[in-house]
Amino acid sequence: MNEFGNTKRVRRSARIIVLDAQHRALMFRFDVPGRPPFWVTAGGECEAGESYIAAARRELLEETGINADPGPEIARTTPEFVTVEGEPVQADERYFMVRVEHSAIDTSRHTPLEQAVMTRHRWFTLAELSAWHEALFPENLAEMIALHTAT
Repeated sequence: MNEFGNTKRVRRSARIIVLDAQHRALMFRFDVPGRPPFWVTAGGECEAGESYIAAARRELLEETGINADPGPEIARTTPEFVTVEGEPVQADERYFMVRVEHSAIDTSRHTPLEQAVMTRHRWFTLAELSAWHEALFPENLAEMIALHTAT
């Protein structure tokens, strides 16, 4: 048993909410064979011994080309899901928020698996996040952003 009360492997991951100057959130579309397409924030699994903040910084650079301080952790989710490799896991996801002035993204550091399944990216307004026709994760992303960007 893990700390979540099940026998699944705990997948520690850092997720980064990237907001541009127009207050839009960067999302990546995953097209995994045999599954409906879905969109997620930048980020990924922590390496062995890697802190969430270090993973956030590394994943941000690898997936977007942005070299920035991810700032403090703003949220945590613990969903159960099946990875793109087909493994059922118990996730422990920590969220960080980064604001950028420009919306240019560099995906040249994507791994071969990311190149195969991360088929596109786009910037979503908060209204689009709330009404998008395909699955978006985390499902409460628009609310999460609103909560942490209120003035």
